[in-house]
Amino acid sequence: MNPQLNEALKLLDVPTPYTVEQLRTAYVEALKVWHPDRFPAGSELQAKANVKTTQIIEAYKWLSTSLGAQGSHLPAPDFQVVRVHAKKESKAKVSARYFDGAKRWLLAGIVLAVVISLFSGQFNRYYLGVVIDCGISIILAVSLNLINGHTGQFSLGHAGFMAVGGYSAAKLTLVCSPLVPDSLKPLLFLVALVLGGCVAAVIGLGVGVPSLRLKGDYLAIVTLGFGEIIRVVVQNMESVGAASGLKGIPKYTTLGWTFALAAVTIYVVAALVNSTYGRGFIAVNDDEVAASSMGINPVRYKVTAFVIGAFFAGVAGGLYAHHKQFLSPTGFDFLKSIDIVVMVILGGMGRTVGVIIAAILLTLLPELLRQFADYRMIIYALLIIGLMMLRPQGLFTLGQKKKGAAAV
Repeated sequence: MNPQLNEALKLLDVPTPYTVEQLRTAYVEALKVWHPDRFPAGSELQAKANVKTTQIIEAYKWLSTSLGAQGSHLPAPDFQVVRVHAKKESKAKVSARYFDGAKRWLLAGIVLAVVISLFSGQFNRYYLGVVIDCGISIILAVSLNLINGHTGQFSLGHAGFMAVGGYSAAKLTLVCSPLVPDSLKPLLFLVALVLGGCVAAVIGLGVGVPSLRLKGDYLAIVTLGFGEIIRVVVQNMESVGAASGLKGIPKYTTLGWTFALAAVTIYVVAALVNSTYGRGFIAVNDDEVAASSMGINPVRYKVTAFVIGAFFAGVAGGLYAHHKQFLSPTGFDFLKSIDIVVMVILGGMGRTVGVIIAAILLTLLPELLRQFADYRMIIYALLIIGLMMLRPQGLFTLGQKKKGAAAV
């Protein structure tokens, strides 16, 4: 056998005797295995893959020329298709590494929250309450960031979803708590939180389907109206205390529950956005028309984001109810929704870490200013206005690229 032919067949790993189709298939598979896009940029493996890919292409060209001289035709496969396949495979590996790391952080967050909660009895009750408030704010801000930040909508009804979840969870525990032994009360609390989240998600679906065909200011007005409707309905429901509020809610919320659920919220939103399906949210945010032309249904992605965001807002409402042990309709008014929106904007739209920091900062700031008594809210408002004027893109957007500009 011709030594050059023997070397080419060995390089492509083709058995003898061989057919034209076997040669073509072997060429494609060899390129998939050694394509440089599969390896880390600038690494020794990528350099080796570049050399190997060149050898494979040259061997295939030689075989094609030789067979052509013998009257056989060896078609050249589309190298671009192979390249796209290699890139997809590479991205899948990167995605797998991301989710493995995210799962470890999730587990570490839950374990840390539970361990710290075991010693929470030794903490000052006031400071412990403020820390739990921070955890609830993180859940609210991260869930709204999915809607306003990642999907590019503008919802002002998050306090309404929080109210629905809070009242639903509180009502269930008030009715069932006397009937359940102490050993099963943590399970009852978990069921109540899930119920509150599910009820809020169903309401979110009912609001989202007809209203999310709107955009911008119109959507903001509709969601604002929804939040006010929820508040007025609750204010007139005698079964949940009406205007005087719902009292006597058992205190089940702990530091462990709060930050474990905050970790779950962060993981779910981050994993969803970084998944293949979640790229649809980013596409809708960037350009709805372009997304539609690529076969993405913007309304479906908006509704999905709305329902998931509403679910976690409902869970946050359940935690809030069993932390404060009292719910009043005035606690879920328009200003509460604005507080959550400010956390998202201040942290940087679509920036999960920034939103978390902003949620903690804006929860602590009113407490730090408490010593100024009557001037506290005026100073708080001035600080927010100043921050918005100085950093309209958000405080925590370092490394984010602007259009036509380098990274900030």
